[in-house]
Amino acid sequence: MFDEMPERGAADWNAMISGYWRRGRGGEACELFDEMPERERNVVSWTAMVTGFARSGDVERARVCLMRCRRGVLCRGMRCCRAGDPRLAKSLVESLDSRRVNCNCFVKTALIDMYAKCGELSTARRIFDEMGTHANVVSWNAMISAYARVGDLASARCLFDKMPRKNVVSWNSMIAGYAQNGHSSLAIDLFKEMTVTKNFKPDEVTMVSVISACGHLGAYELGKWVMDVVAKNRINLSISGYNSLISMYSRCGSMEDAERIFHDISGVRDVVSYNSLITGFAAHGYGTRAIELMSNMKEEGLEPDRITFIGVLTACSHAGLLEEGQHVFRSIKSPTVDHYACMVDLLGRGGKLEEAKRLIDGMPMKAHAGVYGALLNASHIHKRLELGEFAAYKLFDLESENSGNYVLLSNIYAFAKRWKEVDRIRELMGTRGVKKTTGCSWVEFDGKVHRFIAGDQLHECSKEIYHVLEELEKRMRAVGYIAIKDCVLRDVEDEEKEVIVGTHSEKLAIGFALLRSEEGTVIRVVKNLRVCGDCHVAIKMISKLTSREILVRDNNRFHRFKDGECSCQDYW
Repeated sequence: MFDEMPERGAADWNAMISGYWRRGRGGEACELFDEMPERERNVVSWTAMVTGFARSGDVERARVCLMRCRRGVLCRGMRCCRAGDPRLAKSLVESLDSRRVNCNCFVKTALIDMYAKCGELSTARRIFDEMGTHANVVSWNAMISAYARVGDLASARCLFDKMPRKNVVSWNSMIAGYAQNGHSSLAIDLFKEMTVTKNFKPDEVTMVSVISACGHLGAYELGKWVMDVVAKNRINLSISGYNSLISMYSRCGSMEDAERIFHDISGVRDVVSYNSLITGFAAHGYGTRAIELMSNMKEEGLEPDRITFIGVLTACSHAGLLEEGQHVFRSIKSPTVDHYACMVDLLGRGGKLEEAKRLIDGMPMKAHAGVYGALLNASHIHKRLELGEFAAYKLFDLESENSGNYVLLSNIYAFAKRWKEVDRIRELMGTRGVKKTTGCSWVEFDGKVHRFIAGDQLHECSKEIYHVLEELEKRMRAVGYIAIKDCVLRDVEDEEKEVIVGTHSEKLAIGFALLRSEEGTVIRVVKNLRVCGDCHVAIKMISKLTSREILVRDNNRFHRFKDGECSCQDYW
């Protein structure tokens, strides 16, 4: 069609050149560009060429293109450097310097973004500082986003607070920075500040970040408040926003709400929608429902992807569905190392550790930390010392700074009362500078998230919390409770061990919830580590003695405690 056109304008040439690049036919794009009359070449033409070369990794030809550009085109060329190649960034700046281009605010803002994405944050900041009062709101936002991208939230917040004029993008950049770097409470606090600030109305970008933060915290009530804000401001959510909602409700332990949203978007659901719900089912141990949902997904004409299979295999593992999980694994055309890790977990939890080890030995690719982590966890569950040592020392090489691996092996040694080995692992951690992750649990109440660590005495209600737990322990002992002390990694007297396990963070969080929440309401607790055996037994008894449903999300799965039983069936 292009060849048959009697007259060709710049738009026609540019469309063909861009089309060739999009289809990976760079040679033909170059030939067509050379044929293009000089008078027809404009900013779009040059941008298409520089972008094409940059994306194909041909830095030298991208640089040559930039050298041939007119001054106006150089400004657009900077967008092509955002792929993050420092060499391309350097060549562009050399072109600017050699041609003595006087960079205006727009150009410098593009340079800030370019340098930040190339990892040259100090240079980006220098350019920003040189702009002084000439920096506009876009320049400020670019610098805030740059700091947030590398996790330097203190510098990002400092700039945010100093901004002479903010817009919605400024708020979104800072909120997203907090949410994406795990500072969910700060993201929500800043969002609350935004809602009471005049002239700023949140948009979908804002809400997706806040929804994600609520999901990370497991803050169900805050999540419902966020949805009220969405309704009040008449914010129309896209499919991406609804998928975030499904994930949030799943992570808050409300699969009923997650399924409601999923059914509400019938007709526009995509693979991510299904994956979000399947992942929720997996965390709750609903293996059969995860398998059924994948079947429904196929019926709708959507193909399961890598994440889908990980979710279904994890659900089978948490539900103890060994045969079903094996069938799913065999159906994967090209299983990845992550799928093998799921199978090792499935076999290991089912007590088939030798089979899991054989699967690892026969893998067609190199095993990563997730594979050996699954074997170590299974060895911990089934108290298999030899396999636990094998997996742990593989992990010590692959991720030497992960304290959880050392702790799991220490737990296996402690159960066997091999205190010298426990001390040796502690010394190894010290030699390598590995610090044990502090266990932390939190619970939501009255719009705030209350955090606790083991033995915490800093909370304003500590005195009352300990009194509640002491009274509960008396009632528990009266019906046969005996503290499980194997998780204490010290060779100390049993009485001291009982005190240690009795003040674990999840128990303190539950004590606070019992103290403050209304009778009959569900208690929702989130813990950053795996729930220990003693706490698991104790919470089952507490749920029965108090007639309360207690939902605990640890770093592995959900535990729904009700009437003295747990949804994991002691299989975690």
